[in-house]
Amino acid sequence: MSTVISKGSLHSKIDNTIATVTFGHPASNSFPSDLLQRLTAEINHLNGNSLVNVIILKSEGNKAFCAGASFEELLAVTNESEGKSFFSGFAHLINAMKSCSKIIVASVQGKAVGGGVGIVAACDYAFATEDSSIKLSELAIGIGPFVIEPVVSHKIGKTAMAQMTLNAQQWQTATWAQQKGLFATVVTTPEELITAVTAFARSIASYNPEALAQMKKIIWEGTENWDKLLIARAEISGKLVLSDFTKNALLQFKKQ
Repeated sequence: MSTVISKGSLHSKIDNTIATVTFGHPASNSFPSDLLQRLTAEINHLNGNSLVNVIILKSEGNKAFCAGASFEELLAVTNESEGKSFFSGFAHLINAMKSCSKIIVASVQGKAVGGGVGIVAACDYAFATEDSSIKLSELAIGIGPFVIEPVVSHKIGKTAMAQMTLNAQQWQTATWAQQKGLFATVVTTPEELITAVTAFARSIASYNPEALAQMKKIIWEGTENWDKLLIARAEISGKLVLSDFTKNALLQFKKQ
């Protein structure tokens, strides 16, 4: 890929056994492959840190939580191998998150699209604001939410997943997302979000880490085949992203 793409930012800090991981990117906190790899590595690192009991995952700014895959990088894909490699980044991140022994709490301050919805679903508990609408727009650009489908379906069920996928241009409200189980708690303001997430994380951090680790295994029972499944799904997306339909759709989205 010859296109120069911003790598984005990733910051992590630990305070009283609570690790806060913050990712960011100028394009609505979207994910190029480098940022996906760095976040995956950080989750794996924190998994092995005995000083951490709980992880808070959040993004930069007060607007979008995550716009999903980097359109710039999708447009730069030139062959199936590159496409599979890019989408495998989401596969590796989701697998790292669900396999991590620490409880991961999402702090969602704004809209989430595509892969961003998958990342929220891969968290064990999610707080959001009323501005945190969600959308799976992949069909509108000629691909599909193949890699994130298992984790989104695991969280909200196949029916709600299909509803979002087929209504590819429709935003679902934070209230809808809470009713379906993606968000556990929805608050009004960003300030209330910080207060609620902090209080919950402190509560979780006070529990027996061994009990939390066992509970997490139960939460994610039945996902043991995802190491292979999500990579196979990445291969599907990697082929479709090369189509003329997808290339043209991505260019149109960039102009908006």
